[in-house]
Amino acid sequence: MTVKITEDVKFSPAFDYIDNGVEHGVLSPFETKEVILKKGQQIADGFKPLSGDIKMLKDVPVKLRDGVTIYTDIYMPTTDDKFPTLIAWSPYGKSAGTAPRYKNLFNMLGMGNQWNSGLTKFEAPDPDYWVAHGYAVCNPDMRGIAHSEGNTTMIGSQEAEDGYDLIEWLASQSWSNGKTALTGTSYLTFSQWYIAAEMPPHLTCINPTEGLSDGYRDLAFIGGIPDKNFIERLAVNHVSATGAKREDWIKEMDAYPLADAPIWQDKVADPSKIKMPAFVVASYSSTLHTMGTFRAWRELGSKDKWLRIHDRQEWPYYYDKDNIEELRRFFDHYLLGKDNDWLETPKVRYSLIDFEGHDKTDIPAESFPPAGSENKRYYFNGKTRALQAEPETADVPVKYQAGGLPGRASFMKTFDKDTQFVGYPKAKLYMEVDGYDDMDIFVWVQKLDKMGNVLSEFVIPNHGAAMQDFSQEGASALRYKGSWGRLRASMRHLDSKTSTEDIPAYSFDRVEKLNKGEIVSLDVVLSPVGLSYKAGETLRIVVSSKDELGAVMPGTPGCTPDNQGVHILHTGGQYASYLQMPLMTTPIVKQ
Repeated sequence: MTVKITEDVKFSPAFDYIDNGVEHGVLSPFETKEVILKKGQQIADGFKPLSGDIKMLKDVPVKLRDGVTIYTDIYMPTTDDKFPTLIAWSPYGKSAGTAPRYKNLFNMLGMGNQWNSGLTKFEAPDPDYWVAHGYAVCNPDMRGIAHSEGNTTMIGSQEAEDGYDLIEWLASQSWSNGKTALTGTSYLTFSQWYIAAEMPPHLTCINPTEGLSDGYRDLAFIGGIPDKNFIERLAVNHVSATGAKREDWIKEMDAYPLADAPIWQDKVADPSKIKMPAFVVASYSSTLHTMGTFRAWRELGSKDKWLRIHDRQEWPYYYDKDNIEELRRFFDHYLLGKDNDWLETPKVRYSLIDFEGHDKTDIPAESFPPAGSENKRYYFNGKTRALQAEPETADVPVKYQAGGLPGRASFMKTFDKDTQFVGYPKAKLYMEVDGYDDMDIFVWVQKLDKMGNVLSEFVIPNHGAAMQDFSQEGASALRYKGSWGRLRASMRHLDSKTSTEDIPAYSFDRVEKLNKGEIVSLDVVLSPVGLSYKAGETLRIVVSSKDELGAVMPGTPGCTPDNQGVHILHTGGQYASYLQMPLMTTPIVKQ
């Protein structure tokens, strides 16, 4: 049977699947067959020719435990050997590697399309490379997608069970060596947290490369603030040729606004249940994935786990030649049984960002934060707007008009020596509102150069004028601007089970509106950092009534704050607001 939680799911009709061999890729027309793709063949214009022969099993039916049939494409070597399988689980079309929307996206990012064969499912491994090295690649269409039966759900136990069933089916095939792995970025990562937690017997290892791990906290209600715009953008991928329905998160956000609703509880991953080896990849810069990836890494139950924190956006990272070669060392060790040097890989490798073209990457450590990272509080001075080591004895309130100009208040510290921060920052804010009963607060930790200029860095190849336009106040996943966090004051209640002194976590199970004159304590969790400042450079923290980083991707609006009246930030005495940063007490040396 389908999982019980589907009784609570709010469905809408899926979008129509246009099966014209263009909209969803040149290989999309439905036909169950076996075909040999020949070396040198070009799948579509602009893509690299195939490096070798590939056997393609197209539109293979797979029956799930409740009788629903989904369809998958499988690519493998043409030999009679047995192969491990890499699985790319997502709602993105299995044959859509040459679809115009993805070609246009990668062109916009400055990556082009020549890096892949055109067989590459969005955010998934390129079959051409992996087949050449003795692997099969499985690109399924989830239930309700394209020609697959059933209705589409998005994140949670239904996908987890379906992924489990596909894994066990793959392992039973005559060409399989009985070993499988999950890999891919974004959606193909957060589906891994759920599928792997089911512990399918033949799931050998996983490679989560940047992906959220809580549908409520990381996507629908970040900081308790609803954000429907990006979810609407994701929903258009739920296309069906069979008249299927799709889970409608917008309806669910309206029907179930609190995180303790069963529908949202089902979308909280439990990485502690994951026991197989895991190579986790993260960055500081993803305003969609960073929080969830680091949270899942901390909770991961795997004895053998590795964390690599890079300094790029996930797609340029995942498809980089050297990074693919490194990933193959991980898979070769666990899926092919090769006695290589993978086990000598440092358990943690992190980056130190400077926004000035001199990032340090792959700094080895035993943990994150690394040894030598200690929390340092910088208290707000309401008179001078400085950040200082000790709190002021008297409270000096700082006011700004919510949504007005400037609509924010900031505080700064210029360092007299080189300073580095690595770990988990947070902000403790004592605030009230005059003229309303709630506040949406956005916090941003910046780096300013010696001339006072706010610094940022692109994490994609395209630095052109149009990308400058998109990312100046938006496209936050493509341009890193510093650590950030947000919180709705009425949703400030801390979760006693998961919140720590270093990393606040919220229950989001109650609404506590503010009374006139009430000063509330807001513990704002900020995204993890690896950030360096030279002597003479400045740290600035911005407390704002608007989302100054903007939406995740170009063309999508950010969230709409619910703010009115005047925000009052208290800065001394018993209301000594501060920024807590993970200060490195010893200098970091690149190994």
